[in-house]
Amino acid sequence: MSDHHVYKKVEIVGSSRKSIENAIENALEECSKSIRNLEWFEVLETRGHIEDGRVGHYQVVLKVGFRIMNS
Repeated sequence: MSDHHVYKKVEIVGSSRKSIENAIENALEECSKSIRNLEWFEVLETRGHIEDGRVGHYQVVLKVGFRIMNS
């Protein structure tokens, strides 16, 4: 077992019609299907789309960190 870890960061965007939190959850759920060892995330941007004067959907930009595993 190593006494240190190496991480890589990628930027992803999630969206939801329900809430900002749901947009984050959607992004992480989809990301976890193709990237293993997800460990943390940062919210970089929050924005939304307006439809008929109301929130159409929420959008979040996340930076996600995952641990690089030794082979």
